[in-house]
Formats: sequence, C-alpha cells, structure tokens
Amino acid sequence: MRPASWQWFGVGCLLALIALGVAWEMWLAPLKPGGTWWVLKVLPLLAALRGMLHGRRYTFQWMSLAVWLYFTEGIVRATSDSGVSTTLGWAQTVLSVGLFVACAVYAKRTAPSRQVQA
Repeated sequence: MRPASWQWFGVGCLLALIALGVAWEMWLAPLKPGGTWWVLKVLPLLAALRGMLHGRRYTFQWMSLAVWLYFTEGIVRATSDSGVSTTLGWAQTVLSVGLFVACAVYAKRTAPSRQVQA
C-alpha cells in the first residue's frame, strides 16, 4: 500500500477513537450518570488530527507512542469492567492497534532515504 493509504487508514482510526471516547464518556457508559470529565482524554487525539490530515511525519511518530495509553485503557476496561464497557474497551483496543500500525508504517515509508557513505 502507498503511504497515502496508510495516512488515511490512520486518520480513520483516529476519528473513530475520538468518536468512541466522546460517546463512551458522555452517553454510552460514563463512569457517572450524565457524563464525566474523562471525556477530556480525547484532547491529545484532537491535537494530532491536523498533523495527520496534512501527512506530517512527526505527528505520526509521536502518535505511534501516545496511542499506547489508549490501548492500555482499552485492555484494562475490557477485562475489568462489565456490560457495555467491556465491548467498548475491546473496540478501543482494536482501534488503537490499527492506529499504531498505520502510524508506524506511514512513518517508515515516508522516511528520507539514508545512504551509506564509504
């Protein structure tokens, strides 16, 4: 696949994680009825959106590291919560892995070529 395909796959995963995070903490299964301040966890994802839309390699690099926080939260909530939160946790885990793969591959494929000088 071309780098642009990985870019748009990553943007899709990012948008899905943002939508999932907002819906989860506001309506689907908030920690407290009526929503919680945990919805602010999507702010780092929103910060990456512009850079990823513009194909900035640096944004893909730092997002490939930051996404592991969302992966960890997804695994913890998928295995320790009950009800809807379990399903949402697994969805967050899958989206996080997809975002990581897209970011890693995009960063690798857009890296400047390194030539060994003799």
